[in-house]
Amino acid sequence: MGFRRSRGPLVPTIAILVALAVLVSIAAGIWTDVLWFSSIGFTKVYTTELVTKVLLFTVGFILTAALVASSLVIGYRARPVYAPVTPQQQNLDQYREAIEPLRRVATIGIPVVLGFLAGTGAAGQWKTFLLWRNSVSFGQKDPQFGIDLSFFVFTLPWLRFVLGFVTMMLIMALIAAAFTHYVYGGVQLQGRGERTTHAARTHLAVLLAALVLVRAGSYWVDRYSLLTKDSPLLTGIKYTDAHAVMPTKAILAVASIMTAALFIASIWTRSWRLPIIGVALLTVTAVVVGGIYPALIQNFTVKPSEKQKEAKYLDRSIKATRAAYGLDGVQVDDYKAATTATRNQLRDDTDTIPGIRLVDPNVVSPTFKQLQSVKSYYAFPDSLDVDRYRLDGKENDTVIAVRELDLDGVPANQRNWINDHTVYTHGFGVVAAYGNRRGDDGQPVFYEKDIPPTGTLGNFEPRIYFGEKSPAYSIVGAPKGSRPLEFDYPDNSAAGQKNNTYQGNGGVAIGSFMRRAAYAIKYRELKFLLSNAVNDNSRLLYNRQPLERVRKVAPWLTLDGNPYPAVVGGRVQWIVDGYTTSADYPYSRLQDIDNATSDSVTETSSAVRAISTGQINYIRNSVKATVDAFDGSVKLYTWDDKDPVLKAWSKAFSGTVRPMSEISGDLMSHLRYPEDLFKVQRMMLARYHVTDADSFYGGQDFWRVPNDPTEENAAVYQPPYYLTLAMPKQSSPSFSLTTTFQPTGDREVLSGFLAVDANAGSENGKRRDGYGKLRLLELPRDSTVKGPGQVANDINSSNVSSEAYALTLNQFLNQSRQSGSRVTMGNLLTLPVGGGLLYVQPIYVQANGPSSYPLSRATVVAFGDKLAWSDTLTGALDGLFGGQSGAQAGDKGTGSGPTTTTKPPTGSNATALDQALKDIQSAYDDGRQALKDGDFAAYGEAQKRLNDAIQRAVSAAPQGSVTVTPTPSPSGSATATPSPTTSK
Repeated sequence: MGFRRSRGPLVPTIAILVALAVLVSIAAGIWTDVLWFSSIGFTKVYTTELVTKVLLFTVGFILTAALVASSLVIGYRARPVYAPVTPQQQNLDQYREAIEPLRRVATIGIPVVLGFLAGTGAAGQWKTFLLWRNSVSFGQKDPQFGIDLSFFVFTLPWLRFVLGFVTMMLIMALIAAAFTHYVYGGVQLQGRGERTTHAARTHLAVLLAALVLVRAGSYWVDRYSLLTKDSPLLTGIKYTDAHAVMPTKAILAVASIMTAALFIASIWTRSWRLPIIGVALLTVTAVVVGGIYPALIQNFTVKPSEKQKEAKYLDRSIKATRAAYGLDGVQVDDYKAATTATRNQLRDDTDTIPGIRLVDPNVVSPTFKQLQSVKSYYAFPDSLDVDRYRLDGKENDTVIAVRELDLDGVPANQRNWINDHTVYTHGFGVVAAYGNRRGDDGQPVFYEKDIPPTGTLGNFEPRIYFGEKSPAYSIVGAPKGSRPLEFDYPDNSAAGQKNNTYQGNGGVAIGSFMRRAAYAIKYRELKFLLSNAVNDNSRLLYNRQPLERVRKVAPWLTLDGNPYPAVVGGRVQWIVDGYTTSADYPYSRLQDIDNATSDSVTETSSAVRAISTGQINYIRNSVKATVDAFDGSVKLYTWDDKDPVLKAWSKAFSGTVRPMSEISGDLMSHLRYPEDLFKVQRMMLARYHVTDADSFYGGQDFWRVPNDPTEENAAVYQPPYYLTLAMPKQSSPSFSLTTTFQPTGDREVLSGFLAVDANAGSENGKRRDGYGKLRLLELPRDSTVKGPGQVANDINSSNVSSEAYALTLNQFLNQSRQSGSRVTMGNLLTLPVGGGLLYVQPIYVQANGPSSYPLSRATVVAFGDKLAWSDTLTGALDGLFGGQSGAQAGDKGTGSGPTTTTKPPTGSNATALDQALKDIQSAYDDGRQALKDGDFAAYGEAQKRLNDAIQRAVSAAPQGSVTVTPTPSPSGSATATPSPTTSK
């Protein structure tokens, strides 16, 4: 006699515990999200997004589950009382018997599962829903239908989703109904007579009619979608679309309605013959009218005269593209660039030349690290940032970086949870260098440096708790009077360091047990509950990267890949540019934004990344955002108050974007034209500078963005460069973002130069009228001005000598490389000066060794077919323009050292002066010989003797005047030639 083993409580208990764990984890995630958004004042963003997702999920779930469940229930309840006696039905008996024990579970489970999947898909369309729900007028109508553009940007995407979603629901319901009716005998595939019962026929006919009606709606809506249809020639409606595809879509919509009527009629006719004929005719119509007819029009009407036929539609596309990408206001000037360098040629550009940025922010990061990181656990990004600061009454282009904490630099034996999350919590200070100056040995000239900070930026909060390299999370704060636990910065005290306790309001307070428990669940870390480092005053800092914080509070924005720091109002602020984008702007050319924003910097630097949002055909820099590096507070400011997309999002998330009037003057002076927007615009302008439809069709005047000539192993775009320059017809230099163009094909000459006024405003807090002005210089089509690739080739193979080095450029490069050093060619800058185009490129040399770093050793300039180089820009320009450029470069007095004047000696000092002058001559000759031999060690020793002799000469001449004129060295340090003169 057998005994049935009773089911124990273990399995149900485990299932209940697992379910509780999942629910607790979800609850902890939601609560911690609410706490985080509340801590920075953006709770409305979280609740609006959550409520919208829940609403869409609920509607999608209920509609789908209800429709599928009704199909299953109706199919079962409408089954015939006596199943037909056929071999097919007899075979189905075994399936019915197998299904019966699971039928009730399946009737509930299948709709729930399908409803959950459908609801999840619907919730993913929350942005589309909110844009439709809060749409605003563009105030412009499309040229085809005469409808406001807001219909295409806001309404049409939602209509397409709804039609697709309803189609999916009906298909699932139809499959469920057909399967149920078939299994239970309502539908027979074999046998004579009626193959469907009246109930089954009615049920299926209603579903099929609804499905065909929805298809009719899709055909009608497809007519509007043609305005964003992409093709090799253009985005939008073409001749064939307008004259063949659009009418056929309307015909198919009407045919679909008629077919739906035939399905309904079959309920009473008791035959599927008419609806089957209707579907067949609809299919034939779709193939013939929807496919063959447009193909005939395209091949026999359009192609023989395509240029003429498509002219109207090309013109629409050109105008729409230029408007959607902000290119309709480009100022275009013909520029017949001079190619011959003459004396005093730069006389009219004396304001531009001193501002040429010689410090390459993409090269000098290791230099910043070696000279300013102080400790291994401080780091700088791979690519530094360019900004401008007003110093001594003048604006100075600046290369700036934040000294951030890098836990990877902490010794391995000090890595543990306490140190990682409660001790090493923040970086310290910023480092800023003049963009156009070079110091001793080719180092940047820092005007803000060291720990504690010293420099000219004034007093500001130096602690960096929120940055690009900040740890995932840190626990800060302690009771008053307790011993500070956080490492602040190293010093010369007995302890070797200064400690600190966070005094800000950033992060989430986790003093209560429940909050600590919630975060323990979130991070799967019990130490939140067990460690005595977590106390009643503790705050948890997380989501600390600037892009991450802005993305969470403004999920509707597309963010620029390069946030940059600025010292504003006594705090370090990360500035992030936010874009509103769309892929539904009628007639505007679709562009892959990831490809457009990629260049040599995004390929090699982890700190700068390309945007990855797929294709767009509309973009606006609508928002400027800031993230406080000390407390993490996020502020969003309206920047383009005319943008309809921003207006729609501002309605959806009211109160989250501040008006432009709240931007302080200090912040305004650091806002700039964003790089990624400029990259997208230059990619479009490479083709859409052509505004005539006939010329555009021919494509003979299309351009391309040059590849970066400094990247030898990869074909990647040259990045745009921030420079201070004056374009032709511009009254004074302005901080600008620049790029060059070349013709498509193999020609490496220059075809265009583009600059945008990147200086947003000044300290008066008002936005400059000229900001964002795009100025394009078009060179003649037969231009022979060399492009960046040709100039780089000339530089690498040049035999032009330099008086400063007594070497040819080729010898200098080869000797530097042969000595084991690494030569890095800096950014190849292009400037429209002297009536032509001047190229400027710094050269960096880095010795071998783990602690070496690149130093600026020389500067190369090129104009037309002529090239010159020296250790300073001044020397290179003078060499290029025949001894006198007509302008003084910014590195004069920095890279070459000052001219020293003293009074002539009397008495015994004359002997000392004579000896010093002899020593100057000897050291100078030894230095030149060392350069010829490529012996940089001997050269360095000679320079030390030279400097010592100069000092002795100065000391020995207290009463007259002795002028010692410096000669540049390959290191950029101040040396001197033995050419003193005395006057009595």
